[in-house]
Parts: sequence; C-alpha cells; structure tokens
Amino acid sequence: MTGISHASTSAVAAPAPPPLAAISARGLSRRYGEVHAVAGVDLTVCPGEVVAFLGPNGAGKTSLIDMVLGLGRPDEGEVEVFGLRPRAAVERGLVSAVLQSGGLLPDLTVREIVELTGGLFAQSLPPEQILSFAGIAHLAGRKVRTCSGGEQQRIRFAMALVNDPLLLVLDEPTTGMDVEGRRRFWGAIHADAQAGRTVLFATHYLEEADTYADRIVLMSHGRIVADGTVAQIRSTVAGRKVRATLEDADEAAVRTALAGLKVADVEVRGSTLMVTTDDSDGVAHVLLRDRLAHDLEIMSPGLDDAFLALTGDVR
Repeated sequence: MTGISHASTSAVAAPAPPPLAAISARGLSRRYGEVHAVAGVDLTVCPGEVVAFLGPNGAGKTSLIDMVLGLGRPDEGEVEVFGLRPRAAVERGLVSAVLQSGGLLPDLTVREIVELTGGLFAQSLPPEQILSFAGIAHLAGRKVRTCSGGEQQRIRFAMALVNDPLLLVLDEPTTGMDVEGRRRFWGAIHADAQAGRTVLFATHYLEEADTYADRIVLMSHGRIVADGTVAQIRSTVAGRKVRATLEDADEAAVRTALAGLKVADVEVRGSTLMVTTDDSDGVAHVLLRDRLAHDLEIMSPGLDDAFLALTGDVR
C-alpha cells in the first residue's frame, strides 16, 4: 500500500496510463442446474472504492463474489481483477477475502495462525501490526477455538490483511459480532479504505452499507437492479413518510380526512400512524388541523425502503 516516487529523467513526462479497474466483469453468468444465480452482470469497481453488495437471499451476491475470487468459474462472460484472471490476482497476493466461515485452525493461538498465514506469502506485514489493526492484540495468546464467533471473524480479517492486498473482499463479515464489535470492525475497515485499499463487501445489515459504502450495488434474481451512491439509491423511491401518534381517530377517519391528497399508503399499528405521501406538508397540516394525531415526524425514504421497492423482498 506504500510506494516510492522517482523523478522523471525526461523534460516532459509522458501522461500516466489510466489505472486498471480493481474489478471488471462483462456479461457474467453462473448457473446451478435450473437456477440462474448470476444472469449477465456487467460491473466495474475502481481502485479505492468501498462498494456494498446488497440483495435478498438467493440474489446472487455470494456467487458473484466467488467468481471474483476465482472460487467459481462463470458459465458465460469474463471477470478480471486488476487486469488479471481472478486466480492469478489471488496468487500474486493482490486479493484477500474474509468469508463467513472456515479457514481457521482451532488448536493454534491467534498469533500463531496470523504468523502461519504470513508465512504463505513472499512478503507480509508484521504480526503485531496486523493484530493491533484488527483489534485482537489482546487475544494473541488465546486458542482460536476459545474465541467467540465475532472474535473469529476478526481473526479472519487479520489473516486477510497479512499480505497487504490491494482488494479486500468481505462476505457477511460481521456475522456473529455484537453491536460494539461491529462498530470497531467497521472503524478499522474505514481507516483501511481511506489509505487507498479497495473494499467490496456483501451484507444483510443495511445500516452498514448506508454508513460505510461509497457505492451500493443492489442485486435481485441474479441481476443488478440498482447501482449508485446511497443518495442515488434512495432517490429511486418517491414520497416521504409521515409518522405520528393517533388521537382518538381510527384508520378510516384518517383516510377520509386525507382524501384528495397525494397519499400512497396509510398504515396504523396500535396508536402509531404511518402515511406515505408526495405531499408531506399537506398531510401534516390536515392531521394537526383536525386533531387526528400529534408528535408528527416527517422522514425521507430510507435505504430499506429502496431495498424493498427494487427487490420486492420483505425484510
């Protein structure tokens, strides 16, 4: 991740060639029997991007990640990582991955397994640096089998960093972590990304994508259905939500009062009213004027709303 600059010996420096894409996929397809897990995906990830893969179960995220890592071969199309075939990129130490399970030797200590992983590469970072960065220096002397599920995920993270890869791929990396563990993990990832590493991660936690991704790729039924920043993905959902606490009114009374306004949906759960509308000011005015509700809150569409609208997945 570090480099040395050399002064040019020519009077006029030649223009630098454009950087190779970290990931370049064209027409990528993968089938399992009758199931089309990945269906004609085109994807380019630039160096230094932090990209989140979202989608319901069976959307094709893991199958696509497997092909990026060279663990699965496409039936159609091709994928390159820094201009190389995935297996070649992995063999050169350009890519590392944190997967959901496997890869740990339970009877080794945490330090031993990091040292063992480092020994597989011609060049590796010092174990102390890796353990500290991954937030597991205090676990160095413990057997891997005595570590919790969340701690073992952090061990996998440390193992993935020993060769200082250009691309880090994370498949549901915070599975098993508690809230504090997840926060610390993503703090480390965020610091790492700021140093220039490309990060691609799949997650079911929408708030992780919302908070830490530069870009979101949303998949459904093997296809990319949306690709953009969090703001761009959110903008695909029209309207706002007005949430309020009902007075003595019921849902029928609210619907009658709001007739004529641009209301897409009215939902009542106990004393909580939720109205989806393109006229949030008008809805708020009617609810307060007719004393139908109080404690109003107007909210813009969230990432979860876009997820539901674009994939049809009920979370």
